[in-house]
Amino acid sequence: MKKIIFTGGNGRFGNVFRSYKNNYKIYYPTKYILNIENIKSIESYFRKIKPDYLIHCAGLSRPINIHENDISKSISTNIIGTCNIVKICQQFQTKLIYFSTNYVYPGTKGNYKEEDPILPINNYALSKLGGECAVKMYKNSLILRICMTEKPFIHKQAFSDVEMNFMFHEDLAKNLLKLIDEKGIINVGGKKQTVIKFAKIYNKTIKSISAKKVLGKNYPLKQSMNINKYKSIIKINK
Repeated sequence: MKKIIFTGGNGRFGNVFRSYKNNYKIYYPTKYILNIENIKSIESYFRKIKPDYLIHCAGLSRPINIHENDISKSISTNIIGTCNIVKICQQFQTKLIYFSTNYVYPGTKGNYKEEDPILPINNYALSKLGGECAVKMYKNSLILRICMTEKPFIHKQAFSDVEMNFMFHEDLAKNLLKLIDEKGIINVGGKKQTVIKFAKIYNKTIKSISAKKVLGKNYPLKQSMNINKYKSIIKINK
């Protein structure tokens, strides 16, 4: 039975992923057992487990403004922490799967393919791209640029003019292990649609708001990705 270390196992996605049965031995170390900001902590845990894969889901995400207000924390967690993970995966020749974000794309034209130019739209995306840079240097790796959220949609308002590929955590949780032997970059998400249309699938009372009015005329509204690669892989691996 192959072994996987899953960082961020107590996070929102990690708690959903745990509920799905699989044929792997998966370890969910707490940040006190495996501290991504402490490279010796990572190395010590690797020597104990000797994993075949590491799924790197740990990181700093919400609230988004923390990446503007505390760039030191953002850098330490999402960039330096990921660099530490890459170093140890390379040392032990462990396959690395990294959770990134659709926000690394410019968000101005939509339908972005994996090979399209990137231009992060905020500091959170910059911090995830910093992690991507380290991961891409290690060839035995996979970067997932993901657009997902909790189920049900947690906000009381949703943008009517922003087009994305939102999917729920459950949608990726059931397919994640079908991807882990791939390499390179894969866009991961759901159907291309406005945020309000996605949100109202499960909550008809959510109110519509305009990102252009709230966030300004320069806010990128076309944030959708081309997910054909993702769909073909999970179809093949059914």
